[in-house]
Amino acid sequence: MSAPLKLVIFDVDGTLVDSQGDIVAAMAAAFASVDRPMLPRKDVLSVVGLSLDVIFPILQPNLPASAHRQMVEAYKNAYMELRAKAGVAQSSPLYPGALETLQALHAVPEVLLGVATGKSRRGLDKLIEGHGLEGMFLTQQVADHHPSKPHPSMILQAMADVGVAAQDTVMIGDTSFDMEMAAAAGVHGIGVSWGYHDRDRLHQAKQIVDDYSGLQSTLDKNWSVSA
Repeated sequence: MSAPLKLVIFDVDGTLVDSQGDIVAAMAAAFASVDRPMLPRKDVLSVVGLSLDVIFPILQPNLPASAHRQMVEAYKNAYMELRAKAGVAQSSPLYPGALETLQALHAVPEVLLGVATGKSRRGLDKLIEGHGLEGMFLTQQVADHHPSKPHPSMILQAMADVGVAAQDTVMIGDTSFDMEMAAAAGVHGIGVSWGYHDRDRLHQAKQIVDDYSGLQSTLDKNWSVSA
């Protein structure tokens, strides 16, 4: 009897790649576009993972919707320019162990990989191409087609795409939004400590890991229990 399929969904920024330098620089450009002072770095990183149309009303609640739209466009343009100048591998490097873990999981026939990210389709495509990850993720959920995290839409669609049930699905991410999304979708959430939210914000995670070797062993243990 063959083993049941497992779905492992990864967040991107702060989980697979460290893009905080470009994120902060693009945010500075967005604030400058509406002549507002840049917020502290910690405040900016605290909302990473949400969709841009949700982020700017949070960071600048007193501005009109037209200004928020202007900030979104300024952010996107600045981010694209930064990425084009430095290259994906430098502007958004993979965290240590990320590539090896993805390759190891991808090599297991019953394990399917996905992503659920606040990035746009264009942004995710560039990232995948830049790191040579084509064909790695069977299901790819982006901000263009879903409500912002922590709404469970991304995870629900990912499970529907590949035909894997909630009990066989894991969501891996660095923010409270990822873990709240996992809980809302009824799947197992694993938080990572190397990203943009502190451990104390990941209270809805079933487990928290400190490096990619710890993630691999945690997955193995979870699957042996559920088998």
